[in-house]
This record gives sequence, structure tokens and C-alpha cells, in this order.
Amino acid sequence: MKKLLEQAILNVDLDETARLLTLEPSAIDFKTDDGVPFAFLAAKTGDLALIKYIVEYSRASMNLRDDKYRNILHYAVMSGKAEAIPYLVERVGMSALDGDTDLVTAWDLAHANKYADIELYFEKYYGVKYEDTYHNPIRTGMFPDPSIIRVGNDFYMANSSFIFFPCIPISHSTDLIHWEIIGHAITNPEWAKIDDLEGGRGYWAPDISYKNGRFYVTATYRLNDTGSVIRRQIVVSSDKPEGPYSKPFYIEEDGIDPSLFHDDDGRSYMLLNRGARILEVDLENCRQISPATLLFYGDQKRAPEGPHLLKKDSWYYLFEAEGGTGAGHRITVSRSRTLMGVYKPCPYNPIMRQWLPDAPIQRCGHGKPVMTPDGDWYMVYLCGRMINGKYSMLGRETVLDPITWTADGWPIVNNLQGPSCQQIKPRIMTAVGNNTDTRKNDANVGFGGNVLSCEFMTPRTPSENGINVENGILTIVGSHEDLCSMNAKNIVVHRQTAFKFNVSVIMDFSPLLDGQDAGITMYYDENTYLKFGLFRHGGKYILSVFEKIDTEEHTALSEDITEKIMTQLSQNKPYIVLKSDVEYLKRSFAYAFTDGIKTSGDCADLTDKAKAIGAIDNVYYLCDEAIKKGKRFTGAMVGVYAYAGEKPVSIRFGSFDYTTYL
Repeated sequence: MKKLLEQAILNVDLDETARLLTLEPSAIDFKTDDGVPFAFLAAKTGDLALIKYIVEYSRASMNLRDDKYRNILHYAVMSGKAEAIPYLVERVGMSALDGDTDLVTAWDLAHANKYADIELYFEKYYGVKYEDTYHNPIRTGMFPDPSIIRVGNDFYMANSSFIFFPCIPISHSTDLIHWEIIGHAITNPEWAKIDDLEGGRGYWAPDISYKNGRFYVTATYRLNDTGSVIRRQIVVSSDKPEGPYSKPFYIEEDGIDPSLFHDDDGRSYMLLNRGARILEVDLENCRQISPATLLFYGDQKRAPEGPHLLKKDSWYYLFEAEGGTGAGHRITVSRSRTLMGVYKPCPYNPIMRQWLPDAPIQRCGHGKPVMTPDGDWYMVYLCGRMINGKYSMLGRETVLDPITWTADGWPIVNNLQGPSCQQIKPRIMTAVGNNTDTRKNDANVGFGGNVLSCEFMTPRTPSENGINVENGILTIVGSHEDLCSMNAKNIVVHRQTAFKFNVSVIMDFSPLLDGQDAGITMYYDENTYLKFGLFRHGGKYILSVFEKIDTEEHTALSEDITEKIMTQLSQNKPYIVLKSDVEYLKRSFAYAFTDGIKTSGDCADLTDKAKAIGAIDNVYYLCDEAIKKGKRFTGAMVGVYAYAGEKPVSIRFGSFDYTTYL
């Protein structure tokens, strides 16, 4: 039966297909040897009559997905034929903005394959051209707990940084889609106070606000669990969004996720969990002036946090994140005519939640609304994407969806449809003309000119003069302790922002002494990381891939390249190119030698001269779920390091090339 039905579908033989399915209705549930469901095989023919029969007379579910989470509309678009597309969209209710595991939508497929008739239909149906859409997440990689404000025509966002320095990135955008880090809330190492904190501690859930010409950032300062105080709230301010910001002052109130609300009468308040508690603060004199009072615990009542207040149309709207940060994460809202309540929950709660357990964008919560200059409303919120439904390698990311206001005055996000993969751009995007797809061609080349680029961070604060950038060349003074130690100061990392990317760097290896190593690191925290570096032991130069997974440590790949190194040294060319290609959990490693150290551009020497040393198929440990130890909800990083041991060493790096792709 399987072969007969498959052949009938491929031959677009409607009569035979109907006859076979009448004999055995469950046969529509079969899949091809390549795993394609027979209903999708029919859609891929593009034949409207056959598709109608499958939809209306077979037992095929229109909730069906393939192994890449593609739906029947994806396959109909693959046919290149436009005839059946309106039927699937308008009668079956399939969305061309619904993404697969790589967030590729049916509209993406039509656009990429230049199926003009299908694209024209989508443009008419959605009322915009493909170029007037964007893709979520708008900020990929570790950009959790977003807080947003608009000042004039400019938008500013703050995100958690945990133990990474500088602390609390501040980003700028004019269109809500394309963002650039312009500064940090804490840049003075003496003010950061993160050197003794375990991975995952530090600065949590910041909020950015604006009042009377000053920008305010508040966040939870999360300490280790060893003292009597483990949570404090900090506040900093500046007359410029990029900073520099003032020295932090502390609010000694336990809780997490603080935000500031500035009321119309000029008074300012801090909100923080559990639920939404409120206390008045004197920002000019840096002090708390009222005890914390519970406004509202939350609608769902489970792990209420992330409170934000918005005043609109004489209502106080209270937004909260609930349900925990896992699969049940959600955003709820309540409102009151007065600041101190009583607050009543929205009848449409949760106003944002991912209800589909296998969808690519999960764990949606911790949102804050913002209004555009045109009067439109949007919400930024966090999400998580998983490899194989298990590993949140990129950490929690930032998503953007529109808010609409109901006739009875309640805000709902994306029409209660959950997070979008592809979405229509805000109206302010019309004159911007940027690339629609923020996921592609995400390249970061070089460390910066004479100041380290804002895209780079260090775990905790670097040692004094331990990191220096001059004319695009990064010099790292080797740490005396290895990456497994919180005292490993001088590690420079960049967020991993995609599941597929390649990274390469040129390194001057000439200063390496016995017992030292340097190179690329793929880093999560002091408990889980990978090193792809040049190790010097007993007079030999060994190129190795070293893995640390909690207490397990081992060398996964290794090659003795002493002879090649000596040849390079004899020619006064002590420069090696290290490269890794990444695809989901797999990491491949290669190297080449080059004549000099470049400041930018790709490492062209690799094209013809690269030598692979092998691959690792499963680096599952670079994520939250790898081990159960401490606080693990940051994200994977990639960067460079130098380990000195007992003797000093300084290593130069150039031409850091980080490029992502779908």
C-alpha cells in the first residue's frame, strides 16, 4: 500500500489516490523513505485538486509537521506553483509567516527561490512587500531580560550581563529591528564587584528608564549563596544613554527584576518581585523612602517576576512575567485606576505565551512595552531556542511583536498567537531600507581600532593592563590560572548568535613558553568550556582541542605540529590561523600558517592551506542544561584566551572573523 499510494501521489493521480485512501484511510499517515509525510508529498506537487482532496477528505491533520517543523504550506511553496497557495492560506488558515526549526517561513522559501507569482500573492494578502518584514529574534545570542524605552525618535535597550564585563549592555536603534551596543551601565572595574562571583550570578534583569534628561538603569546584583545577603538592587544614571553612568547606589531590598516607574507627579518608584512589590525611591539623594508594598501577586500565581508599570489613558497597567523561565513562561497584565491599586487581571491573559511545545521559539516572557513616534505599540520580550528540543545553546534572546489594544482597553501581543517568526515591520522602518533578514551575514570582523569593540566582553573584570587593543591587534596578558578558575582574568569573548557559524583568528605564537597555551575558546562558564589552542609542553607544540565538562576534563583532538612551528619560526613567521566551523552541536577544527598578523578581513590562507585536525560531534555542555550546578541561564560564547601559568606571557591576536549563516 505504501509504495502504491506514494506513486499515485507523485503521478498526481487523484482517482487512484482516493481509491487507495478509501481502502486504507490511515495510509495518509505514511512517510516517504526520506521522512516526508504523504500529505506534504501531495502539497509538493502543487496540484490544487489533489491538495483539496487530502485536506477535505483524508484524515491528514493540518497541524502536521515534518522533522524540520515545516508545515503543508512550506511544501506547497516548494512546488513553485501558485494555484494552491490561496486555498491553503485563506481556507485552511496556514500562515506564510510560520517558521521551521531554522525560522525559515513559506514566504522565505518563495523569496529565496524567486517564485514571483507566490511572492506576489503573499504581498497582496499581507499588504506589504517581503522587504517590509523582519525576523525574530531581533537580538540573537545572550540578550535576555530586555527593557526598552524611547526618547524622541531613538530607542534604547538594556539586557542582563551576569558576570560578564563591562556590565549591562545599552543598545540603540532607530527602527526597533537593528540594534547596536553603544555602551554599558558599569564600566569601572572597581564598581562592578563581580570578580568573586560564580558564573550565572552578577547583574540580572536590568531596566532602563528616562526622567528629566537623565537615563536610569536599575538591576539586581546577585551574589553567591554564601552570605546572609544574596540579592541587592543597584541604580545608576547618566545624561547620555551610552554613559558614562554614575557609581551604583544600592537599595537593600530583597528580590529580583527591579524596574523604575516615574509617575506624572514627578515621584519615582521601584518595582520588584515576588509578584509586583512597589517602593518609592529618591533618585536625587540615592535612597529608598518607603517600605515595599505588594501591588499584585500576578494572574497565574506561579513565579511572578519582571514587573513593569505603564500609565496610559488614566490606567496603570502592570505587566508581569509568570510561570517560571521554562516552557510555561508567559506575560500577563493587570490594571488599576490608581497607582496603589486594586489591580484586576486582563481577561485575555496570558497576553503572550508559546502554546506549541515543538515550535522553534519557546520560553516567551519578561516583556516591556514601548510606543513608536507613529503611535504604534510593540513589546520586547525574551525567548529561548533549543537544539533538538534540549539545548539552549544561544541563551535567552530578544523578540519583538506588535501590541494591539482591544476595544475594552487591554493590550494583547501578536493577536494572542504567540511569538512570530516573521513579522511586518514597524511603520518607522519604511524610510530605513535595511536588510530584512537580521539572521544572515551577521559578521563581526576585528577586535576594534584602539578600543575593544562593544561586542566583546570578559568573564569578570580583566587584570590591570591585561587586555589591550592597538591598531586592531588584541594583546592578552596570559592569566596565571586556567579557564576553570574564577581568577582566569584575561579571556575575551563574543556572544554566539547563531547555531551555524564559523570563527577564525590569527595568533602570534612566538612568546609561548613551556606549560602555556593560547587560542580560541568556546566558553559557557568556568565549569563548561572548550579550548582550541596551541599548547607547549616539553619543548613540543601540540595543537589540541580540550574539553571541560564539570569535573570531567580531557583532550578530544590533538596533533603534534612542532616541526611545522619550527619551520615558521626559522622564517620569522610565527603566525598561525585557527578556525572552527560550527553547525548546531558539531564543531570542526582546522589551522593554517600565514605570513603576518592582520587586523581585519577573513583569513584567506585557510582557503588553500588549511589542515583539518578533526571534529567533535556533541558539545552539548555549552548551554544551561549541560550540568546542574549553580545558576546556569546565560549563553555560549566564542573568543580568545591565553594561559600563562607561572611565567608571564603576552599573546597577540588579529583578524577575528565571526560569520553566521542559516
